[in-house]
Amino acid sequence: MQFGFFDDHNKEYVIERPNTPKSWSNYLGSTEYGAIITNNAGGYSFYQSAAQGRFMRLRFNDIPLDQPGRYLYLHDREKKDFWSASWQPVGKPLDQYKSICRHGTAYTSIESEYDNIRTETTYFVPLGQKYEIWWMKVTNKDSVKRGLRAFSFVEYANNWHIMQDSYNLQYTQYIVKMDVVDKVIDHGINVLLPDSSGDFENHDGNRHTFMGAVGAEISGFDTDRDVFLGNFHNYGDPEAVIQGECFNSLATGDNGCGSLQMDIDLEPGEIKEIAIIMGIGKAGVEGRECISKYSDLKVIEAEFQALKQHWHSQLDNMTVKTPDAEFDSMTNMWSPFNCLMTYAWSRAASLVYSGERDGLGYRDTVQDLLAVFHTIPEEAKERLELMITGQVSTGGAMPVVQPFNHTPGEMDQPAPDAYRSDDGMWLFNAIPAYIKETGDLEFFQKVLPYADTGEDTVYKHLRRAIEFNLSRSGAHGLPCGLLADWNDCLELGQEGETVFVALQLRYALHTYVEISEMLAEDSEASWAGEHLKVLDEHLQQYAWDGEWFVRAYRFDGMKFGSKENEEGQVWLNPQSWSVLSGHASDEQAASAMRAVNERLATEYGIMILDPPYKEVDHTIVKAPLFNPGAKENASIFSHTQGWAIMAETKLGHGDLAYQYLRAVMPSAYNHRAEVREIEPYVNCQFTHSKHHPREGASRLPWLTGAATWSYTAATQYILGIRPDYTGMTIDPCIPRDWDKVKVTRKFRGKQLSIEILNPNASEKGVKEVRLNGESIAGNLIPADLLQRENDILVVME
Repeated sequence: MQFGFFDDHNKEYVIERPNTPKSWSNYLGSTEYGAIITNNAGGYSFYQSAAQGRFMRLRFNDIPLDQPGRYLYLHDREKKDFWSASWQPVGKPLDQYKSICRHGTAYTSIESEYDNIRTETTYFVPLGQKYEIWWMKVTNKDSVKRGLRAFSFVEYANNWHIMQDSYNLQYTQYIVKMDVVDKVIDHGINVLLPDSSGDFENHDGNRHTFMGAVGAEISGFDTDRDVFLGNFHNYGDPEAVIQGECFNSLATGDNGCGSLQMDIDLEPGEIKEIAIIMGIGKAGVEGRECISKYSDLKVIEAEFQALKQHWHSQLDNMTVKTPDAEFDSMTNMWSPFNCLMTYAWSRAASLVYSGERDGLGYRDTVQDLLAVFHTIPEEAKERLELMITGQVSTGGAMPVVQPFNHTPGEMDQPAPDAYRSDDGMWLFNAIPAYIKETGDLEFFQKVLPYADTGEDTVYKHLRRAIEFNLSRSGAHGLPCGLLADWNDCLELGQEGETVFVALQLRYALHTYVEISEMLAEDSEASWAGEHLKVLDEHLQQYAWDGEWFVRAYRFDGMKFGSKENEEGQVWLNPQSWSVLSGHASDEQAASAMRAVNERLATEYGIMILDPPYKEVDHTIVKAPLFNPGAKENASIFSHTQGWAIMAETKLGHGDLAYQYLRAVMPSAYNHRAEVREIEPYVNCQFTHSKHHPREGASRLPWLTGAATWSYTAATQYILGIRPDYTGMTIDPCIPRDWDKVKVTRKFRGKQLSIEILNPNASEKGVKEVRLNGESIAGNLIPADLLQRENDILVVME
């Protein structure tokens, strides 16, 4: 069943049927002012923090998932009929009501047609601003004049802190003070206290938002939610909209709302425009300024076009054309945009994440950077530096870094039992990736503070991360798992050992050797090389199980992920990382990845482990917290899929790598969206596996490490367009039936136009590379040979 299509030209996903299996969402704004909006105008807005700056209310885990939202109601003054400019919340019968939603680059446009009235409402946050605009065009397609009345509506939070607003009702029900200043609504909280809109340390403080309108005369208002909706009414039938007139209510305590009433009279064929502006600040100051600025609606059009140009120019840093249109839709727009939103909000703001993760999770955020260095290199560099300063002097890291509350050199170290063993290891992916993208080799020598005390060069920060794991090794010479080792359901503690992080450490040591040799730090290269040799010996002795690599050791030596186990015999991560780290021999790599294919691969992706856990010691392996086939208990955990794809490309298996990619590629499910249920244009955290009765149904869209790794696997490993310290490597590993691929890529200020030809139906191997007509040796194109515009021809073997 299909609910929409990819409009590649406009970089939009177009939803033609509003009754989607789940609420399908999009993101607006920036890391200062953010918003989530769905195909039915549900969602919420927030300032800096979705947990501590959310000024619009949303009831999480409700049905539907996205209410309330940002609504525009229309009332026919003669017919006394009413509807909403989005299908919900009124929900007119779909044989009478038409709706099309266009999710784009930080904007959403919702078109509706009902009773010969057509609306088109575009929601966006202008670049660099702390407010959003709802820009609605209303067209009379009738043969007679129509008299309409429009009502805006949001339900305000009584406190910006989600926990206070949701649970501390004996307090928050009595602190809101609504006002209307020059026909602009003022939503005030703790108005007798000093202004504290940017101070999240104290959730009690004077904070204001405003709502105003341009394009039509305001003829009424409501700011009391219960008055506007009416007792025993809901968002689908507000009493004010039914009667066609607001009550001019002013809330003092209880629950506030924002509704402005405007009359719109339309001759046959006539089009009129109105706009709602809502944002941070006081009605009499920031609100008044916005109303003045946008009194000419042409300014809105100009700012909307500037927004599109801004995002499109970032996404155009890499474009592809392959024989698979669904692959192209993801790679040209939705995968990189998904990565940018995940970079922006980590795991802090969605229709599922409701404030329990406020800030930037260390391991998540460092990985999220990998897929945005080519689109926003300077901004990403700042974020990378922020995360490096989240490393403490032990070499471990703070679990969460809050940008609005982080002072390097003054933060407390985590408790010894609060460290995760994988946190620092991700720096060996992110720091080289930034330098390879930009050529900024001096970054290795930049001095940055630790979170708690002291400072070091970036290069020495890397060494400290290695030392952290070396000094916390167990009986088998492998790193201890500590509180978690990427898998939050594997709590190995101070003595249990993790093979996954051991393989990460192997990758880190190998990377450190490369960097040290490049920097002519011979003693450092020797130091890391000796540790690498010892670690390889331990891995061979204790991690290889005969056909695959084990996952971990309990404190008493019991194995996880071994043939000795009845449950969780095979885990995905050690197999893929044995290849990615370079540890596995050719025979071991082939055997381990064969086990993945035979034991873990399914129609909908690769399971994280198999069989699921039911009887295991759940104080260490917490997978039985979940139903079999869900989350960490043998689901198809999306984050891990990219690693398996990358591993197969390193083994030269283009067909299999592509098969794995398509199994989890969102766009591949566009024609059977009823199976996947969530958005067919963004990645998700996991998909229910064959061990679950809802096999194929996916959950937790948007904010996931799967965004970064699936995009990296697709662009750098399947297409093989991979930056290196001295240039750009082109090393495709593609399906045999792909005869030609075209790629454009911006790299260090130069434009690359790449054509890959596959005349012999190969999966991997480059026979010839031509740069601007000249043959070059190998498949690494030196950066110093690049001109401003470059034509690159790659012929596969």
